[in-house]
Amino acid sequence: MINPLAPVALFVYNRADNTEQTLRHLVANTLAGETDVYVFSDGGKDDASWAAVNEVRRLVRNFKKEAAATGALKSLTLIERPENVYLERNIIDGIAHVLKRHDTIIVLEDDICTAPHFLAFMNQAFSLYRNEPRVMHVTGFTHLSLLEEHPDMVSAENETYFTHHAGGWGWGTWRDRWQHFVHFASEAEALEGLTAEDIDRLQYGGAFPCLHSLDRTPIPWDVCWEIAVGKADGLALAPAHTLVRNIGLKQGTHFGRAFDCLQRFSYDRRPLSRPVAISYRTPAPNPQIEQLFAEAIRDWGIRYTRLGKAVRWLYKRLLKKKV
Repeated sequence: MINPLAPVALFVYNRADNTEQTLRHLVANTLAGETDVYVFSDGGKDDASWAAVNEVRRLVRNFKKEAAATGALKSLTLIERPENVYLERNIIDGIAHVLKRHDTIIVLEDDICTAPHFLAFMNQAFSLYRNEPRVMHVTGFTHLSLLEEHPDMVSAENETYFTHHAGGWGWGTWRDRWQHFVHFASEAEALEGLTAEDIDRLQYGGAFPCLHSLDRTPIPWDVCWEIAVGKADGLALAPAHTLVRNIGLKQGTHFGRAFDCLQRFSYDRRPLSRPVAISYRTPAPNPQIEQLFAEAIRDWGIRYTRLGKAVRWLYKRLLKKKV
């Protein structure tokens, strides 16, 4: 393990309950007391959102006092945006802020609950692969459950795998790798230099249609990073079972709890509670695991119950009749 440990950049907006759970799980990590944390709080858009933002900021300030008194964190720095800069700029500027001061960074958003050994895994990975520039990304999340479903693909000494997919929800990188990042201004700029084969690989043959987001303004930062890693022929390191749990999706537009009877999510699984076995190996993806990922990410990681499958079948039949 190298010192100092990688700092955590936590990006928050208007969800106090989720933010508190994220912080509580973070300080429960084995290396939390040795870790610097930067919290980037975006500003509000109107009176209602400012009220929620201020509630989050009060929570973080109180948490900072508690952490200082108990030694739960090495430090906590709160950066308050005076206006709403939107998610993309908050994250991109925040990462730049941290990487001016540190060689590595761990990125969390306000709905990511980490397992107790998440920080240890991230820092071990940074140490093992700091001299391997092709390894550009380390993630604590995986859609796969290799330990339970495909134990033959991992070993007792190394419960990790390499992939082309730079997954979010608890991830990190090195300063020199992040220099590849470009926040593309247009779809044409993002796709420049990519062949049809490159595009097919980025989207796992259509199972992961991430490039569909290129028509958004601004283009999502994570899609830009996915493309940057792809253009550099980079790889991500992931654990064989997730070390994080996303607790915020069911509050989103398309993930309401009303649909629980129809679908479940690979994002919402119990994280691994014990340490991950990790040792150095030559960076290279496993084609079998890449195929498993393509199957897991289809429909954005949503898995349908029997009732859900029936509803989808009926919906598609109705659509065909309308056409």
